[in-house]
Amino acid sequence: MPASRNSFVRLQARSLAERYAKKEHSLALQNVNSVLGEAGSSMANHRSKRIFYGWWIVVAAFLNLFFAVGIIFYGFPVFYPAFVQSLGFTRAQVTQGFFLGFLFAGLPFGLLAGAVIDRLGAKWVILVGVSLIGISLLLMRSMTKLWHYELLCVMEVVGYVLAGPIANQVLVARWFRIRRGRAMGCAYLGLGLGGVVSPLLVNFVIRSFGWRQGLEYVGLLILAVLIPVGIWITRSSPEELGLLPDGADSAVLKEDTSNPASSGVIAAIRTANFWLLLVGSTMVIGAIGAIVQHFVLFLRDQGYSATTASRFLTALLASSLAGRILVGYLADRFQKKNTMAICYLLLGASILLLGAAHHLVAIWAFAMVFGFSMGADYMLIPLVTAECFGTSSLGKLLALIIMGYSLGQWGAPWVAGKVFDVRQSYDLAWKIMAVLGLLGAAAVYAVSPNRTEA
Repeated sequence: MPASRNSFVRLQARSLAERYAKKEHSLALQNVNSVLGEAGSSMANHRSKRIFYGWWIVVAAFLNLFFAVGIIFYGFPVFYPAFVQSLGFTRAQVTQGFFLGFLFAGLPFGLLAGAVIDRLGAKWVILVGVSLIGISLLLMRSMTKLWHYELLCVMEVVGYVLAGPIANQVLVARWFRIRRGRAMGCAYLGLGLGGVVSPLLVNFVIRSFGWRQGLEYVGLLILAVLIPVGIWITRSSPEELGLLPDGADSAVLKEDTSNPASSGVIAAIRTANFWLLLVGSTMVIGAIGAIVQHFVLFLRDQGYSATTASRFLTALLASSLAGRILVGYLADRFQKKNTMAICYLLLGASILLLGAAHHLVAIWAFAMVFGFSMGADYMLIPLVTAECFGTSSLGKLLALIIMGYSLGQWGAPWVAGKVFDVRQSYDLAWKIMAVLGLLGAAAVYAVSPNRTEA
């Protein structure tokens, strides 16, 4: 009996010990899970407080558009009077360099840009484009003949196409989906601000150092800023850093493939809406290009100094910033294509004010109205395109539209220069551009989004 009783006591003691050990183990696991949960929550909060790297991509796109587009498109015309006086170029010749460059090199490269970006990534395409822009400006310092200028303009246009709107639109679009519109708007402020700053900057450089050294300094500035940005900041897609668009924490987001891109493009170009939008934007962008490229030359002919002419161009481009900022609000409240048509109407009508350019009031009124409408135009084209055709093929459709209206952007300035060379006056050229603006407004107003909504 005593032996069995002792055995029973030992079994109870062992059972109690095992229960106590299990309880201690369970409490320890709960403590570990609690600590891990707090650590995970802390890490998640830390990640949420970090700036999504996509916004650094927006900064890079902002700088690309500021220098490669804003300064080249809006600042380069300030050099034209020096080319006319020093090299003996005509008005048509100073603008035909870019026109020929776009026609023979820019257009083919623009049509291929999407495929090149898909294969190599936007980063390397932009770096090549920036290099071509900077080197062409450095070489322009030594040009003495027209063919030197035209050859270097071809080189510069190829750089503009590679480092300009198409590549940066794709770059930002790949990093953002939910906040794509906001990110794109922030990036495109770089183009507007580049246009505001560049006329005064280029005019200062020319007055301080001469036009040859000025070209060299502008080229060096572009290379010094954009090459490091392209190498150390720009990344072609969030996957390169193990991230997702918008900084999402969920699994890889799947794109909507219900409408194949190729069939979407084919369906779109078979509609009247696509051609109305393309033709309307081509006419108006052509009018904008002619005004911007010849504005400083025109004001000099009216007796204004180079500094005053640069200030008027700066005021025009500053007004375009207001158009870029306010157009989103207006487009949300009213039908986008009607908003675009009204802006085109105002733009075309404002050109007629140039007939009274000897009055300061007329020039200021023109700069404010034309500038606002011009800024709104560039923001409305993708919005109206998406309103008509959806977003499944938006990138390819925008590439087609941009390449199409670029013919007007570079061709119309050449036409205006030819008109001046023949008549020694811009009066007829401005009337032609005003008519183009009004016809463009009518074409866009005829667009019917409900007819081809994708």
